Amino acid sequence: MNADRTRLMAVQRALSPGAALHLLRRRLDTHLPIDVLSTHYPDRHRQVLLNVALDRTAGRALRRDAAARGQRPGDVLRQHVTIALAREEERRARRLKERLMPLLTDHAPEEVLAGAAALLHERQHHSPSATP
Repeated sequence: MNADRTRLMAVQRALSPGAALHLLRRRLDTHLPIDVLSTHYPDRHRQVLLNVALDRTAGRALRRDAAARGQRPGDVLRQHVTIALAREEERRARRLKERLMPLLTDHAPEEVLAGAAALLHERQHHSPSATP
């Protein structure tokens, strides 16, 4: 992901999601600095596909790692991304738990849960996307 977190959604007609990402990369690469393209919806295997642009150094390192493991570079990249996502999910869960712990010193668990539910309900019914 780019540091500025810019997002662009585009539609590309193709025979498969992978082909759509490839075609979109070819069309946009000369116009925009794109790090990662992804499908918006999971494919028939419930996978969200990524098309990642690696610089030469990272590409060489990935190919070297894949060769050492006897695997394809895409499979090794998939493993690295899966591990990184799991670590991020664990980090976020740990952070949430750390933020909730002080609340439990002053409030019963039921109060914290009820407060969170009320907040979520309020956000859902007052969000701009909820209005027609």
